[in-house]
Amino acid sequence: MGRQMTEMLKGTLEGIVLAILAGQSAYGYEITARLREQGFSDIAEGTVYALLIRVEQKGLVDVEKVPSEKGPPRKVYSLNAQGRACLQEFWETWSFLAQRLEQLREGGN
Repeated sequence: MGRQMTEMLKGTLEGIVLAILAGQSAYGYEITARLREQGFSDIAEGTVYALLIRVEQKGLVDVEKVPSEKGPPRKVYSLNAQGRACLQEFWETWSFLAQRLEQLREGGN
């Protein structure tokens, strides 16, 4: 992954993860796997786990500890009302930026 892509992902990864959780609750490894299925193959698990800690601290997700067949219980993350509001704001911002960038690419002002 190029440096430019890495920098852009830093600013959008939280919204991407919230979008994944909007579809279905998941634990860290499942989220990483879904990211990879979507083509984000270079995102490290550690990056996802650090982001999950941040969104939990911000109150954007609810966390449930679920017994695991192997090892300690898993933390399953689900989007709560505050997280859905944050995701809605992310999509509105994304749409605004995408429209402006497309205008610039086409040579408009």
